[in-house]
Amino acid sequence: MTLPDLRTLASGTLFAAALLGACTVTERTPPPAPSEIVPIPPRVAAAPTFTGPVLAPDGSCTGPVPTSAAAIELGIGECDLVRLKGRPPVDVLVGEGRAGREVQVLYTEPGAKELYFFVNNKLDRFVK
Repeated sequence: MTLPDLRTLASGTLFAAALLGACTVTERTPPPAPSEIVPIPPRVAAAPTFTGPVLAPDGSCTGPVPTSAAAIELGIGECDLVRLKGRPPVDVLVGEGRAGREVQVLYTEPGAKELYFFVNNKLDRFVK
């Protein structure tokens, strides 16, 4: 090899060494000891709470119909609605949601439909 070839080889080697030297090793902190790890307890959903009889999917009440409500207003029970309407609903959808038992009750009136939404046996909202 000639001197210019050695210089090129040496400068290339120095350049590669400089690039590799620029890579640094970072020190990692060790994971915590098992005694320091505190497990997070799983979330347990609270059981839905409601009182009184409820509507079955066929529109019938599951127990004696209460006589506590005097008008259709927020907070009345499912069976109170049926008693106040005086007739069974056209359709009842029963399901479980985030808040617990959710029921949709449909009544058809002359010229309109009424939809009542219950959460845990309490009238939550309605659309007339």
